[in-house]
Amino acid sequence: MLSFLQPQADLTAKNTLALPARAEWLAPIDAIAQLAAIAHSPEWARQPRFVLGGGSNLVLSGELPGITLAIALKGRAKLAEDADAHYLAAAAGENWHDFVGWTLREGCPGLENLALIPGTVGAAPVQNIGAYGREAGEFIDHLDAFDMESGEMCRFDRANCAFGYRQSVFKREGCQNGRHVITRVVFRLPKRWQPCVAYSELAAELARRGKAEKRQTPLDVAAAVMALRRKKLPDPAILPNAGSFFQNPAVSAALAAALGSIHPTLPRYPQADGSVKLAAGWLIEQVGWKGRNLGRVGMYEQQALVLVNRGGATASDVRNLARAVREAVFARFGVHLELEPVQAGKA
Repeated sequence: MLSFLQPQADLTAKNTLALPARAEWLAPIDAIAQLAAIAHSPEWARQPRFVLGGGSNLVLSGELPGITLAIALKGRAKLAEDADAHYLAAAAGENWHDFVGWTLREGCPGLENLALIPGTVGAAPVQNIGAYGREAGEFIDHLDAFDMESGEMCRFDRANCAFGYRQSVFKREGCQNGRHVITRVVFRLPKRWQPCVAYSELAAELARRGKAEKRQTPLDVAAAVMALRRKKLPDPAILPNAGSFFQNPAVSAALAAALGSIHPTLPRYPQADGSVKLAAGWLIEQVGWKGRNLGRVGMYEQQALVLVNRGGATASDVRNLARAVREAVFARFGVHLELEPVQAGKA
């Protein structure tokens, strides 16, 4: 047996919703050689796999069969620069927010709108994390991954990652498949920096801080983003949650116009493909679920998008609340809400 494998490992503390779950086998991965050992083992290569990052965008249920790969690879570096950009790398197990702070201290802005998002660097491309008008995929030059089927390293450039709204080839492939395990991400951060403050609440927070538009710095934007996130989102260490639980739905322009004529205050964001993105939090608030509980779970009183564990919740509790919220939104608006977190495990 591989010496680093841990049988029947408790995962309750490894997911920010604090749901009870257990890995049949847990493999803490702090070296690529460990991935190679699993891939080249006749016994372990055939086992089901699940890739676990920071556990911040995840609903765990019961036991995870096979091997859970807990990615703890560390390291970050400035690789190069050219006339237009800096190139910085981070290993997949690095804390995302710490990495963002490091890039700013290194004088390489670009990721400031994504400050304080929980999770790891390796998980950021899977979900294509985003906030306040920016997405991680905009800044990824390429990433390295270990192919658990071939037993070799491989590289994905930005195009091959197939980034979309909270989507990537890795999410479509499925963490449960666990074929491509991201080991390192390389970011391209443009030298010609422009603040991205199109979101009204971000612009208002900067104005409240006395940061005039032409004098805003990357650190100003990061500080404003962090202040907004702390106001709206609970600390998982105090009130367990998985961040935004529902995606902002994209609907046809016709449906958006029809809803807007009935509900003039509905936030609408036209997209390049002609669709219109709606604010899921607004929809949830309108149907009365903001701050409301269903048993041991509820929708957070400061941000209707966030599902929280009030204490002792299970995955079944989470699914029941998510179903009730989705049904209420569809009944009132005719809009389907999609879940943002990954679902894993079996009861």
